[in-house]
Amino acid sequence: QVQIVESGGGLVQPGGSLRLSCKASGRIFSMYNMAWYRHPPGKERELVASVNAISRNNYADSVKGRFTISRDNAKNTMYLQMNNLKPEDTAVYYCNVNFRGTDYWGQGTQVTVSS
Repeated sequence: QVQIVESGGGLVQPGGSLRLSCKASGRIFSMYNMAWYRHPPGKERELVASVNAISRNNYADSVKGRFTISRDNAKNTMYLQMNNLKPEDTAVYYCNVNFRGTDYWGQGTQVTVSS
């Protein structure tokens, strides 16, 4: 069982920045494939960005050039740096860990972009 704790959400004005953190349990954190998903109000959940065990990154087209995903294996933590935020980025953001075919999810953190 992988325990996940997310943090870093909040209210920010358009053009602002936030950094989300996802801390996951386990001694083999470096082997986890990890991702951020988001669930905008009234829409389906979508993949935002992913980073696999060899630090290969992938981004949704809507966030390319604005968001950066990274991981610090020594701290068992993954990050999502979000710059130039837009109102359409408003959503609950979820950390996902995939290990040996099993998905684990965090509780979600709210990001609201509004003036």
